[in-house]
Amino acid sequence: MIAKAIGYFDRAVAACQRCDFIALLGIRLYLLPVIYVGAHSKVAGFSEAVVWFGAPASEGGLGLPFPMLLAFLAAATEVLGLVCIALGLFTRVMAVPMMVLMSAASAMVHWPRGWLAIAGKDMESSQRLAGFLSWLAENFPGRYNYITELGDPVILNNGMEFAATYFVMLLVLFFYGGGRYVSVDYWLRRKISGAAE
Repeated sequence: MIAKAIGYFDRAVAACQRCDFIALLGIRLYLLPVIYVGAHSKVAGFSEAVVWFGAPASEGGLGLPFPMLLAFLAAATEVLGLVCIALGLFTRVMAVPMMVLMSAASAMVHWPRGWLAIAGKDMESSQRLAGFLSWLAENFPGRYNYITELGDPVILNNGMEFAATYFVMLLVLFFYGGGRYVSVDYWLRRKISGAAE
C-alpha cells in the first residue's frame, strides 16, 4: 500500500518536473526589481555612490580603497546582471559576479546588523517607533489611523536576511541556469547543439 502511494507520488512529481522551468523563471523575475533598484541607484547617483564607497565607516561610508573603480564595477555588474538575468542570457556566468557582489554587500553593510532585515519588536528602534505611534494615536488619531490602516509600520534593520536570500536564488540560477523555453541560453544551446549534429 505504502509502496503504491510512493509510486503514485513519484509519477506525479515526474510529471510536474516537465514544468520545472517555471521555478527558474520565477526566481529570475523575482530578482529583477531587486537588481534594478541597486543598479538604478548606483547609475543615477554615481557620484554619491563613489563618496559612500570611499567615506570612512565613522562617517557612514564603507571606507573602501579606489572608490570610483569599485563603484563603477558594482554598477556595471548590476546593470549587466539585470540585462542578462532578464533575458536568461549567460545566466550561470552572470550569477557568479552577482553572488560576489551580494557577498561583499553582506559582509560590509549587512553583517554588522545581524540576520533580521526588519527590526524585531524587542529592538530599540522598534520600541521608539511604538512609542511614537502611541503618542500619535493619543494626540492625532486621524493621522494614526491613516498611517496604520494598511498595516503596522516597521523599522528596517538592514540585516543579512534579504541579501542571503538573493544569494541563494543566484546560487540556484548558477546550478540550474535560466530554465528551458524561457531563456536565451536554452535556445542558443539548442541552436549550437543542432548545428553540431
